[in-house]
Amino acid sequence: MTLTQLSAFVAVARLGSVKAAAGALGVSEPAVSQALAALRQHLGDALLAREHGRMELTEGGQRLLAVATQIVALGAEAEATVRSAQGAADRLRIVSTSTIAEFAASPVTDAFDRRSAGAVETSWGVTAGSEMAVLVAQRLADVALGPRLDGDPTLGLTSDPVLRAQLVVAAAPSRRPRGMPRTWTWLLGPRGAEPDSEVAALLRRLGVPDSKVQVFGTQTTAWEAATAGVGVAPGMRHLLSPQLRRGDLEIVTVPTTPVPMRWYITTLRPDHRRLVAATFHRFLGTPEALAILRSPTGGVPPSRFRPPVYVTIWS
Repeated sequence: MTLTQLSAFVAVARLGSVKAAAGALGVSEPAVSQALAALRQHLGDALLAREHGRMELTEGGQRLLAVATQIVALGAEAEATVRSAQGAADRLRIVSTSTIAEFAASPVTDAFDRRSAGAVETSWGVTAGSEMAVLVAQRLADVALGPRLDGDPTLGLTSDPVLRAQLVVAAAPSRRPRGMPRTWTWLLGPRGAEPDSEVAALLRRLGVPDSKVQVFGTQTTAWEAATAGVGVAPGMRHLLSPQLRRGDLEIVTVPTTPVPMRWYITTLRPDHRRLVAATFHRFLGTPEALAILRSPTGGVPPSRFRPPVYVTIWS
């Protein structure tokens, strides 16, 4: 029985499928399946069984989950302890939605690095909202920025609001859409395509079919298409401010909009979170950080998150 196998088991148990676990861990599905098969053979228990399209825990799996979660967490803490003894910079691993990463990753990281004066090595990665809670709970990430994630008390997470926002819909002034919203062409960034996003919920309420939706690699690209008159693009009002001020886009009235929403910071509970995570949590409450989040500069979305503990376990 290895840390690799336990990590794979916890991820599948929490996310409900091998595919989702592989996506969260950043490895192939066969790698997760092989680790899970080896653990099953070692313990002589199926641990997980497929029911109704989802992996459900057996009795043995239910008892193992709590213990395995603790072991995986201790593995991450062991690495941090050795790095500290070696005098290495502390590592802060942040995951967020694609929208937050696209607009805020670079300026927030730069500001926090200036405050830490080189004592912290910050990495930032993008992942789906459904995967964030597992990454933080398994200590593969220290902080998550995005939706609220503390709904499952067994994960030991706490989510605190960071920024109030409004979801609006925008279009080029010269190409205002006509007819019902469900007949419009909707231009989405990566986050909007995730089923748990506020944009996806809005489209469901409006009855927009998939055939009327186009998904772009970045939110900025979706807004550029809207500026060219291709369709309408949802987005947060404060992020759209530059386009609205220039007159490239204007807000379109849609039923139920503007949608109030919030960005949250999620960490382990205070008695379990690492000092560097607590420091970053406090930093996000400062006027400097709030100003950046309200008026962030544009940036390039980072590549998919590869936490150092992941590299050690899976390579």
